[in-house]
Amino acid sequence: MRQLVYPENDEDRISRQLIEAALSGDEQAVLEALEHELVDVNYRGTVSLRVKYTDSIQREEVADEVKFDYQEFRTDVTPLFAAAHLGHIGITKKLLTVGADVNQKLFRGFATTAASREGHHQVLDLLLRAGAQQEAVEDALLEACLYGHVKAAELLIGSEMTRPDVLAQALVHASSRGFVDVVATLIKSGVDIDSWHRVLLRSAKPMLYANIDCTPLIAAIVGRQTAVVDYLLQAGAKTGCKASLGAWSWDSGSGEELRVGAGLGEPYNEAWCAVEYWESSGHILTSLLKHLSPDSVHNGRTLICHAILCRNMPAMQLILDAGADAEFLMQARDGQERPLHYAARSGWLPAVKVLIDHVCSVDAITESKDSALMICAKHKYWDCFEELLAAGADLGIQNSSGQSAITIAEGNGYGSGVQKIIWNAIVKGSKVRSTDPEVFSALHVAAKAGDLQVLQKLLEQGDIDVNVQDKYGYTAAMLAVGEGHLEAFKLLLYAGADIGMKSKKGETAVALARNGTLERLEWILLDAILANVLKSDEFQVLHFAARRGHLEVLTQLVKRGCAVNGLDEDGYTPLMLSAREGHADAVKLLLLAGADTSLTNGRGETALSLAQKHSASKAAENIILDYLAKKFVLAGGQVSKHTRQGKGKPHMKNLSMLKSGVLCWGRSRRRNVICREAALGPSEKLQRNRRRRGDADKPGVFRIVTNKGREVHFEASSQSNAELWVRGINLLSAEVRVPNGSDRGPGAGA
Repeated sequence: MRQLVYPENDEDRISRQLIEAALSGDEQAVLEALEHELVDVNYRGTVSLRVKYTDSIQREEVADEVKFDYQEFRTDVTPLFAAAHLGHIGITKKLLTVGADVNQKLFRGFATTAASREGHHQVLDLLLRAGAQQEAVEDALLEACLYGHVKAAELLIGSEMTRPDVLAQALVHASSRGFVDVVATLIKSGVDIDSWHRVLLRSAKPMLYANIDCTPLIAAIVGRQTAVVDYLLQAGAKTGCKASLGAWSWDSGSGEELRVGAGLGEPYNEAWCAVEYWESSGHILTSLLKHLSPDSVHNGRTLICHAILCRNMPAMQLILDAGADAEFLMQARDGQERPLHYAARSGWLPAVKVLIDHVCSVDAITESKDSALMICAKHKYWDCFEELLAAGADLGIQNSSGQSAITIAEGNGYGSGVQKIIWNAIVKGSKVRSTDPEVFSALHVAAKAGDLQVLQKLLEQGDIDVNVQDKYGYTAAMLAVGEGHLEAFKLLLYAGADIGMKSKKGETAVALARNGTLERLEWILLDAILANVLKSDEFQVLHFAARRGHLEVLTQLVKRGCAVNGLDEDGYTPLMLSAREGHADAVKLLLLAGADTSLTNGRGETALSLAQKHSASKAAENIILDYLAKKFVLAGGQVSKHTRQGKGKPHMKNLSMLKSGVLCWGRSRRRNVICREAALGPSEKLQRNRRRRGDADKPGVFRIVTNKGREVHFEASSQSNAELWVRGINLLSAEVRVPNGSDRGPGAGA
């Protein structure tokens, strides 16, 4: 037979025809091509191939979505690869029988890879039976796990030609993509459920695109694959494995958190991973917390702290609901602290609110005795400060440096701002608390500022002590008076402020009044007494009314039984003050109420001497003199009585005057007379008669004239007493006149 000689390129042409026949699925054309002696059954040719591809699309807080699609590629193929890719069983069998190489590797893998990728299980089975070797089987298995083909995975695992590390890689891939059936198949086939492998993990939040050494469980958590997580946990996957997935690192020296980027932080366990790579339903973290403690610690921090650091409120709420200890002591740069301190230092308001809602102690302190309120003030997180304040955080705590939250805020230049925060909290109805008024007292600050709205709100709370003293011994009432805020003082007074309390310097509220406010202050106190808010003995109200000459008030106070002879801090009685100011009517009222004219102050002054010295008007002086004179005459006393118009020897008599107007110095009717008038000094006749005796000008002589015109002379012990006798006799005589002009009253004689 003549041997045909073909051109050099006929082999390529015929082999390409074989590839085209395999791609078209034309089994007859394949057979015809195979009849050529020059055909190469393993020929590589470049074609345009429509290839299935997959991609994992990341979304925030939900499971990664695995997307499948087809795309045209220019790639190299063999006839067997083309037949396996398109799933042509008959062509595959024919090619295998004529020696097609099942282990020939192309750019897009082996023929087993193509069959596995496209899900052609029967073709894959043929290829495995045809002697697919380990590399071809392993490549196909990884492809089956990427595309979620369970049947292909079963066939490939059943070949028992895959190494453990490839099986581990396949399991991690399937777990990250959420192919729970593939995962189950691998595990049931004996793949180690806790195997580790380095795979590419991706996430949109936090942003991650890195090759990470991880377990199937961790890969599923990062991919938010809830079904896979549940299956792995039920199948006995071990928890507590640590992977480097975190975006945060901790400085071992300072304890500061450092954001280093996802995948660059210290390794942590699955629960911490689930907090940072959060799945919106919270199902993954809930499942993990059935196997891991919610109080697990990482670098001195708890899971709650990690939720705060990641700003993950749903995770934080879930962890607390799972029984995490909101008071767990954790290690920080300044020693031990609690989650609330950590939340305050981070300045994250939602975390502060949640911890408060879980009834954690808002006054717990760190080792340096800083409270959460102080930490907020240090870092200027005023919204958190306000929230803690409304929750009852104690403003009276001091740290080891002697600082309080208020002094820290003032040191940061925000003293007035903090005061506004406190005022707003009070106005909204919050009870601003301070266990140590020497450190801070809202009542004192409001009183000193004269803020009536805040004061009113504080007093409406009902359980506030209005008489509490600060470190200087001042009450809120004292501060209000000292600053001239008298309306604020009035509020406090009517709320029960004790005006008798003294500061450490011995000052009272009244003593602190400025010159321009003293009168108004006294009127407020006076109104309080009249309204039965203040007891009269708590404030020398009678002295005030007497000094002002307020008759209506004096009348009420006297009726209430106020002590008319009480001394003020300067030793003055109310009568002295009225006399000094010249208030004649007030003097008269006080005298009628029993005021004692004989009392003296520290300078030896009496009401009379003060009236004589200071009063521009003589009215007050005259009233006192009238009172003294009448009292003197009614009381009576010893005088010398002259007889026979001075010719006889004077002798002692007890002279007095009755309220009826009768002047008495004996029992006979001639010694009980009604006077027409009394006058100082002797008559001319007595003076003439006494001159002969040498005592005509002796002081203390006075005379009376009865209604019948009889003249009687007396001599008092002093000139001033003589003046009182004359004044008193004339006053009483004027008050009691006998209607018919007779000088005989009852029992009176000429």
